[in-house]
Amino acid sequence: MTGNIVARRYAKALFALAKKAGSKAPAEYGKDLEAFASVLEASPALLKVFANPVIAAEHKKAVLAGVVAKLSLKPIVANFLSLLADKERLSFVLEVSAYYRTLLDESEGVLRGQLVTAYALSEPRQDQIKSKLEKQSGKKLVLSFAVDSAILGGVLLKVGDKVLDASLRAQLEILKEQIKRGE
Repeated sequence: MTGNIVARRYAKALFALAKKAGSKAPAEYGKDLEAFASVLEASPALLKVFANPVIAAEHKKAVLAGVVAKLSLKPIVANFLSLLADKERLSFVLEVSAYYRTLLDESEGVLRGQLVTAYALSEPRQDQIKSKLEKQSGKKLVLSFAVDSAILGGVLLKVGDKVLDASLRAQLEILKEQIKRGE
């Protein structure tokens, strides 16, 4: 939980800097931060190096400089990551990136979600569902689609912290519970 608090503070600080830098800066900084986070996700050994308290901050910064150079990150983002290295907080970069994305979505009025169905939906059907949900929510929706045959039918919609389980499996579970209770 401490890591989450730390990640939120650093994400908010970078986001505040980005808002002062201009209207396009928050999205640009977010892309850079996500690019760095994806490198760390792809290379768990690199994440272990940054999380290891035995390794000196200077060595971490040298490794960081190499990664930053290959990704050609914006100077502010590179300095931010260097600050995280100085403060021994590079191990929180993934959480910082995730929370920064949340802040960016909130400022742009974007909702992220996932729609799970029992079978794959066609592109026109996906677009139709997405536009209908955007109309109902009044916000731009970034929706990913997944297939899970275990739900048997219907849909499972997750948007933000809300879940709408209208799957056949969930309905059968409810019916099963009602039968057990004798209702």
